Amino acid sequence: MQQVFALIDCNSFYCSCERICQPALKHKPVVVLSNNDGCVIARTAEVKALGIPMGAPYHLVRKDLRAGGVVVRSSNYTLYADISNRVMRTIRDMVPGIEVYSVDECWADLTGIADLDGLGRQVRARLLRDVGMPVGVGISTTKTLAKLANWASKKWPATGGVVDLTDPARQAKLLRIAPVDEVWGIGRRLAPQLQALGINTAWDLAHFDVATLRKQFGVTLERTARELRGVSCLDFNDGPPPKQAICSSKMFGEKLEDLAPIREALATYVTRACEKLRSQRSLCGAIQVSIKTQIHNPKLPRYSNAQTVALPMPTDDTRDILAPALRALDAIYRQGFKYSKCSILLMDLSQRGEVTSDLFAPAARAGSDRVMAALDAINKREGAGTLRLGRVPVDPWWGMKREMKSRCYTTRWDEVIGVRG
Repeated sequence: MQQVFALIDCNSFYCSCERICQPALKHKPVVVLSNNDGCVIARTAEVKALGIPMGAPYHLVRKDLRAGGVVVRSSNYTLYADISNRVMRTIRDMVPGIEVYSVDECWADLTGIADLDGLGRQVRARLLRDVGMPVGVGISTTKTLAKLANWASKKWPATGGVVDLTDPARQAKLLRIAPVDEVWGIGRRLAPQLQALGINTAWDLAHFDVATLRKQFGVTLERTARELRGVSCLDFNDGPPPKQAICSSKMFGEKLEDLAPIREALATYVTRACEKLRSQRSLCGAIQVSIKTQIHNPKLPRYSNAQTVALPMPTDDTRDILAPALRALDAIYRQGFKYSKCSILLMDLSQRGEVTSDLFAPAARAGSDRVMAALDAINKREGAGTLRLGRVPVDPWWGMKREMKSRCYTTRWDEVIGVRG
C-alpha cells in the first residue's frame, strides 16, 4: 500500500492566535514582533499586501504600519504554545498518526484513507470550529510533494485550503508552475544557484540529473528531487536528528551593569536550555557561557568574553549545569560595562546509553533522573515556570520588552477572556 502524507500548516500562526482571542482583530491587519519588539516575525495577508517584508525592523516600518491601520502585538509565546497544543490534540483525534514538525505545522499519516480530500476538509473545518485556527492541508505521496501541495492550498483560495496531490497528472501540473524557491528546503540562497543551471520550477528540479545534483549540492538536494518525482525518501516520523548543540540567549530588556541580575538571566537561560536537552534525551558534556555589551552604540564602551567548561560527567540535570555556568560568568564579568546579552551553549552532546561511565568521575546525584522528569512533567501540565529553581525570578524587571503583548487568555485565570451579557 502506498504511503500518503498530509502537511497541516496553520495560516500566519502567531497572528491567528491573536485573532482567536481577540475577535475584534478578525478583519484587521496584524503583525507580531520578535523578542524585545525588534522585528516583524508574523504578518497577515493584509500586511503582506502593504509591502511590509518579513524580518523588517519595527523602528523602520512603524510609520508604515500606523498609516496602514495595522495592529501590532509583541510576541506572546505562552499563548501560542497553548493554542499549538490544542491544534495538535485536535488533529491527533482525527488521523491515524501525527508527527509534530513545528509549533504551527505537523505531518499526518493518511495511508489507507479512502476519501483524502474529504478528510482534509473535515480536519480544516474542525480546527476552525473548535480552535478557531485556519489551516492549509496538502496531501501527497511524499513529504516534499505534500509540502508543495500545502503551498498551493494557500496560494489559490479556490482550493478551499485543501489540495490532494496524490494523482500523478495533478502533480505534474503543479510542478510545472511552482517556482523552485517554493520547494521545501530550497530557500533564497540556493534558488539563484539552481536558476543559473536552468532550474526555475519544481518540474525542472524533479527532472534534472540527480547525479549532478548530488555532486554539486549534496545528497539532501538529490533526495528532494527524487521526492518530487514521487519516490518517498523521508518516512513518517523520520524527523531531524538530535541537535549537536543547544543555545539559549536573549537580549536584555534593559542594559545591565550589576552581576546579580545577569546571574538571574543566566539561570533562566540555563533552565530553558536544559529543558530542550531533556526533550531530545541528550546529555551535555561541556558548556560555554558568554556575555557582551551592545555593539551598535559607539558611545558606550564595548566588552565581550566567553568561557568554556568541561563537565565532570555528561548530565541533563539543570542544577549540575547551572553551578559551573555561574562560576564561569563570575570569571568573565567585568564592572563598568552596560551588558545587553548573555548566553549559554550546551556542547558535546550525546544520547543516553552512548556514554561509558567514568569510574573516577563524581557520583551522580541520587534520584536526578526522577527529579528532572517530575519537574518537566509538572511544568508541562501546569505551565512553564510553575516549578523552577530559586535563582529563576517569576517576572524579572530585566526581561524582554513586550510593550504590546496581549494577555495569556488561555493559561491564566486572571487574564481569561471576559464576556459581557
